[in-house]
Formats: sequence, structure tokens, C-alpha cells
Amino acid sequence: MKTSCGSMLGLWGQRLPAAWVLLLLPFLPLLLLAAPAPHRASYKPVIVVHGLFDSSYSFRHLLEYINETHPGTVVTVLDLFDGRESLRPLWEQVQGFREAVVPIMAKAPQGVHLICYSQGGLVCRALLSVMDDHNVDSFISLSSPQMGQYGDTDYLKWLFPTSMRSNLYRICYSPWGQEFSICNYWHDPHHDDLYLNASSFLALINGERDHPNATVWRKNFLRVGHLVLIGGPDDGVITPWQSSFFGFYDANETVLEMEEQLVYLRDSFGLKTLLARGAIVRCPMAGISHTAWHSNRTLYETCIEPWLS
Repeated sequence: MKTSCGSMLGLWGQRLPAAWVLLLLPFLPLLLLAAPAPHRASYKPVIVVHGLFDSSYSFRHLLEYINETHPGTVVTVLDLFDGRESLRPLWEQVQGFREAVVPIMAKAPQGVHLICYSQGGLVCRALLSVMDDHNVDSFISLSSPQMGQYGDTDYLKWLFPTSMRSNLYRICYSPWGQEFSICNYWHDPHHDDLYLNASSFLALINGERDHPNATVWRKNFLRVGHLVLIGGPDDGVITPWQSSFFGFYDANETVLEMEEQLVYLRDSFGLKTLLARGAIVRCPMAGISHTAWHSNRTLYETCIEPWLS
């Protein structure tokens, strides 16, 4: 039953002497201001994981955008494996980032969002696989080589100056090579057998090679609410750029889209299941180079902001 201020004063007037009512009138606005404000649902915390040779400083623009559009959001840009430390083996990085995200997730029973850039997107996908109790609502993969990398880039030339993509498999598919993060997702379509046998990271999280944790990892990965895939043809680093959308080369270097990949057809780690339930969002955007994805305002408003509930 609704009661107006006028009827409330009438009730008080029946119970209190008129003089007391007059004394209380000046304090009525203060009493109304003291009433609790309607509760506004808070935004889920956001965790940001950087890429190769990056640091938390690289994401200052993204942090600014989130604060503008979603004020009050708790954003944590994880400051781990910065610079050259990002070349550490990816499983080592997964363990370090896992220790950092567990307490953040524990304080957010409503869930969290992950924004993971470039190599960081692979770290995050592994996190979703190995964490039995993660509560990730949106996993936003920002220009990440999800199906691997096969291209000559400045990063590669700096790390292996005497090697080209055609012969890098000799290094990357050796025990020594697998000690470098970039070799953990090097995917040579001309030496698929070597990739499957030697890859200590990508072939495992893709479910391309049998291992005892495959079923559990798939179940864990499917806990995610949305998988948002972002990339574009002018990236200039991710090769092929469709790897950001789980596309990749066949043996003739023809790009096969996600739905044509064996990992999708076999649903080896859950892609087909996620797509069937409408949980995969693809957001391609032209005109953005690799180092500009996390600072482009239009990209943020189009592909990221809508998923930060």
C-alpha cells in the first residue's frame, strides 16, 4: 500500500500535538534524503592479460575507456611476465596468471570478464581449460593467434634472426625451442605431424593430441559465458589473421575457416558446442594494426564494451 507524504503528516498529526508536527516539518527534507537510494547493479570486474613484449602500461587507453563507459568497474591489468619475460614457456605463464586471477574471481561471485590480447589470448584460453571453478562471463580474445602463428614478423626476426618461417620448425619443434613462448603456438601447416608430436602447448589446449586431462579441460572451457573473437585483415602480425577467429592454413596455405577445422568438427575442446548455444561472437574489423587494438576507441565501443556487463 502506498502512503504519500501528506497522509504521513496526517497520521502524525493524529498521534502528536500540532506543535510537535510544526517542529518536525523543517527536518522532513533531511529525512527524505537519508532514505536509501535504489540499488544499482555493479559491473563485473575486468581482468586484462597482455601479449608478447607488452606491459600493463600499454593498456592505459583501454582502462580509460572502461572507466568512462562503465564507471566504478574494478579493472586489473595483470603486471606479470612483462617485456622479455613474456618469452617464458606458456605453461609457466599460465601458472603465474592463475595464481593472480584466483583471488580476483573469489571476490566476484557474480563473475568476471577477461580481455586477453595477442599471446595473452592463448594464456587465457589455457586458464579457462585448467581452472575447474572459473567464473568467466565474457572471454574477449583480442587479436590472438588462437589457431597458431605461421608468419615472418619483426618479433620473429628479432628472436630468430637466421631463420625464416619455412625452416623455423627445426627450432620450434625441438625441446629447446619449446622453451620459448612463441614456439608453443608455432603452427607450421607443412609439418603437421611434427607440430602434433612436439607442441607442448597449442596441440594440447586444442585437444589435437590425446592427454589424460582432455575431457576435464573441455568441460572447464565450456563454463565460459561468451567467447568474443576480435581481429582483422590489417593486423600485420597474426598470420594468418583468421587465426584470431580459429581459422588457419591447410597444407596448401589456403585458409580454412573455423567451421572447417578438425578441432571444430570433432568439438575437441568445445568450439562447436559454444557456437551451437550462441556463445561465440565474431567481431572482425579492418584498418587496425596489431599494436592498436587495445587503444582504438571505435573498436572498443563496437566489440568490447557491449560484453562488459
